[in-house]
Amino acid sequence: MPSNNSAFNHFKSLLSARQRSRLDSFKNPTDIQAYLDTLVYSPEDRNRSPLNVMQDGTAHCLDGALMAAVAMRWLGYQPRILDMLPALNTDDDHIIVIFQRGGYYGAIAKSNFVYLRSRQPVYRSLRELVLTYFDGYFNVNGIHTLRSYTRPLNLAAMDFAGWMWSDAGGDAVERRLTQLRRIPLVTEEMAAAFTPVDPITYKAGMLIVNEAGLYRPGQHGGHA
Repeated sequence: MPSNNSAFNHFKSLLSARQRSRLDSFKNPTDIQAYLDTLVYSPEDRNRSPLNVMQDGTAHCLDGALMAAVAMRWLGYQPRILDMLPALNTDDDHIIVIFQRGGYYGAIAKSNFVYLRSRQPVYRSLRELVLTYFDGYFNVNGIHTLRSYTRPLNLAAMDFAGWMWSDAGGDAVERRLTQLRRIPLVTEEMAAAFTPVDPITYKAGMLIVNEAGLYRPGQHGGHA
């Protein structure tokens, strides 16, 4: 297994000419988000590595986050992600890639929902950034479900697992995310007073949904 210092070079050595050209085509985070939006949303219980995302043309939110993290690394950014978490057994978690420009946070994400994708780098803190996802983070029953988020994970620390080219590496990242400290966003009193999502917001948020990938409250969790 390549060391932390050589893992990215090893990943580069595995790329086909077409895959390298794809990565070279990204000039900024907006280009990366546009690429994620072309990928078919995957309903599979499988964590694809970036190498396999580019090969298969499909991804769910963790796959997309890993893909975006590699692409951001290609542009010279740190490959940093964080996980947004719902109330227990109400919804999927959702993983975003975070970056900073001029000291302000932005994000890139693959999602089954319109409102859970990218953010421009205008937010002064991670909490401020994550809170922008609140109104669009709802389940199939129209309930606002976002409750907390993790500390950021720099995926360079997971290079030993081979996440850039191995699906098993994606599994390792998923396990690591469950171990990170969670930061609450709302109090129990706030949550008790939440009203359902209005019909217009619900309809707009579901415009790109792949029904096969929807979380149903009470089922085993996945990724939004």
